[in-house]
Amino acid sequence: MTITRLAALGREEPPLLALARRLLAVAESGLPSMLLPGGEAFAFTMAGRKAADGSWTLERRGTSTRYAAITVLGARFLPEDRQRAVLGGRTAQEFTDLLVESLPAVNNLGDAALISWAAAETGHPKLSDAVARVEALDEEGRPQYTVEAAWVLSALAAARATVDVDRPLSAARDRLLRARIGDSPLFPHATGPGLVPWYRAHVSCFADQTYPLQALARAHASGDGDGDPEALAAAEACAARICELQGDGGQWWWHYDARTGDVVEGYPVYSVHQHAMAPTALFDLADAGGTDFGAPVRKGLRWMTDVPELAERPEHREPLILDELGATWRKVYRGDPKKAVRAARGLGTRVAPNLRLRSLDRMYRPLSVDRECRPYEFGWMLHAWQGGRI
Repeated sequence: MTITRLAALGREEPPLLALARRLLAVAESGLPSMLLPGGEAFAFTMAGRKAADGSWTLERRGTSTRYAAITVLGARFLPEDRQRAVLGGRTAQEFTDLLVESLPAVNNLGDAALISWAAAETGHPKLSDAVARVEALDEEGRPQYTVEAAWVLSALAAARATVDVDRPLSAARDRLLRARIGDSPLFPHATGPGLVPWYRAHVSCFADQTYPLQALARAHASGDGDGDPEALAAAEACAARICELQGDGGQWWWHYDARTGDVVEGYPVYSVHQHAMAPTALFDLADAGGTDFGAPVRKGLRWMTDVPELAERPEHREPLILDELGATWRKVYRGDPKKAVRAARGLGTRVAPNLRLRSLDRMYRPLSVDRECRPYEFGWMLHAWQGGRI
């Protein structure tokens, strides 16, 4: 017997089921306003603007191909009428048509991989063309950013049942596994040298962990027979470490030392990590036969309404979920000029891995809120909570 992720959440912690449903409602109400005029592209971000009466409005800024593809990956789990409501009158497959037709002009590997992933999941008839574009952009032997390399593997794993991708999938899988440094269970920011300056080459982010562990779990699940135990073990080790490091308030920390598997700098704490990215990666791991990390997922979700950083001082308290606006504020951060804390700790841990410079925590407290919201945040939220079975 299988149950939905939402049903499992309700069984384990009923109040969090109401919170998850609230967030999903915010996502569905907010995504339509993130579409650009014409309904064929999504904005890069929605920036909050405060009116004289204290209310907030959102302003569309920029455009993003990858955010559109991620939104499709989540929206495909909705009933058709609700897909059309969030995708400008189109179903997920119909919106994928637009993305696939744009592929000849797409030169970013991550964008192409996400489009191919969406094409695979929606059964697009030109999936083989989409995969070919990914292969054309993924130059053999060239280092890639870890997040984009992970998306390549997830796309190929999703296409595996339809298109012959065994060779590029094996290469993409090996690239991620080789990227790890020594015995560390965590992944670096890039799969090889040259993309990141030497003084912060050891620093990786939360996305550099969730996307690879998700991709390796999916690669294992997509295989025949026993799948890929080595890939699953790597995903397990990464997941176990980020869960071990999770904050007391449920925070998924931002920057890690890929050499040692320790936290370099915790802030910002991003809403999308709490309600979407950690859940979707850890749920996909469980679906692939890995460990159930449901307790850390629930702990992270709880942060969305119980934000200890903002509870310290009454003047800083504000909700991160804005139901009527159809948004969740993006992150809680230190407000330090030019990201000084991250820079100092990155440089410091380069030469002394255990250096923490704790005085910076007192100087720059995480009391600031980034008041914007991006489409991919809701795309992954829908993917996390509407997709899969456990």
